Amino acid sequence: MRDNDLFQLALGITSPWFVASSAFDATKRRLDIQLDFKAGSRFDCPECNASGCPVHDTVEKTWRHLDFFQHQAFLTARTPRIDCAKCGVRLVAVPWARPGSGFTLLFEGFAMALAMHMPIATAAGFLKITDQRMWRVVFHYVRAAVARMDLSSVRRVAIDETAAKRGQDYITLVADIDDRRVVFVTDGRSADTISQFADHLEAHNGDASRIKQASIDMSPAFIAGVTENLTEAEITFDRFHVMKLIGEAIDEVRRGEVKARPELKGTRYVWAKNQPNLTPKQADTLAALSTTNLKTARAWRMRLAFQDIYAQPSRPWGELFLDRWIAWAKRSRMEPMKAVARTMEKHRDGILAWFDSRISNGLIEGINSLVQAAKAKARGYRNRETLKTVTYMVAGKLNLRLPT
Repeated sequence: MRDNDLFQLALGITSPWFVASSAFDATKRRLDIQLDFKAGSRFDCPECNASGCPVHDTVEKTWRHLDFFQHQAFLTARTPRIDCAKCGVRLVAVPWARPGSGFTLLFEGFAMALAMHMPIATAAGFLKITDQRMWRVVFHYVRAAVARMDLSSVRRVAIDETAAKRGQDYITLVADIDDRRVVFVTDGRSADTISQFADHLEAHNGDASRIKQASIDMSPAFIAGVTENLTEAEITFDRFHVMKLIGEAIDEVRRGEVKARPELKGTRYVWAKNQPNLTPKQADTLAALSTTNLKTARAWRMRLAFQDIYAQPSRPWGELFLDRWIAWAKRSRMEPMKAVARTMEKHRDGILAWFDSRISNGLIEGINSLVQAAKAKARGYRNRETLKTVTYMVAGKLNLRLPT
């Protein structure tokens, strides 16, 4: 079998295209394969799909292909421009590459497989291309997959923000709780992000009125956004964020007391962690301080009591425990705990909704960890657009339809 025939079979090239020649440069470690089409061939118009359009002229184009062993391989073709009666002169779409790309489809498929398992810069280095060219491939496939999303089955969502970079710079994530995937990512963390999500639903066969449950934190912006745009959704305040408020109040009590009680110095994480997560030294410190009459110790015991609310067998029992806890915290003579009690009283229904929905932002917290880990591996991303793209890629369960 001749080399040209072998390459034609390996590349899957079919009529009217054929491999005209091939050349290997040992010095440059490069394989070049020249493609051509049969004289008199006619092609479909890439815009209106009209068939049998005659060739007007040709333009030589080159595409990077998968490596031939350890050597870079390139395809070059006399690419025809056809004369369409309706559209005029148009460059034809070749079967081995998408329009506008300098890579073959198989090269892009391999590039995306790498991108899903390693930082973009690392994948680009492995493929011997620039970061920018790698990002263009990633953007194309991720955006196309997001555009094809079908959100008709979304009924329960978790909504949270994650830091895009240091400072007040965030992106908001919306996850489908039942499918365990990110379905929407956008800039900021305002009420308008929920409005954008509602529009996104409508554009992908979904319906905002079909959303029945939403897990959020107590952010006024998210509360307003869900109330105004997901009108049929019952709000459940995420357990993690509820407990975080109490943890912040305990630390505020500790900071107000530490000047008078030096034994509290260096104990911030002793009070913040759950007991199974304490180091042996921290556990000893907690054992020594937790039974004292320190204000911080009393606030910590209130935290343990609040956790018991979620252990109750039904909503009526949860209501009873929550109302008693609020009354206790209001009498505590610790302003941070009294402030938390007022917040819990204001958002009582959303806290108790957990007994009916049993949903939380645990899924989205796990997704946040994936996103932040990807950022750390890549030493950050240049802008929010790249971060949003990576978020969809690692947590969106997208059907990328990669070439194979």
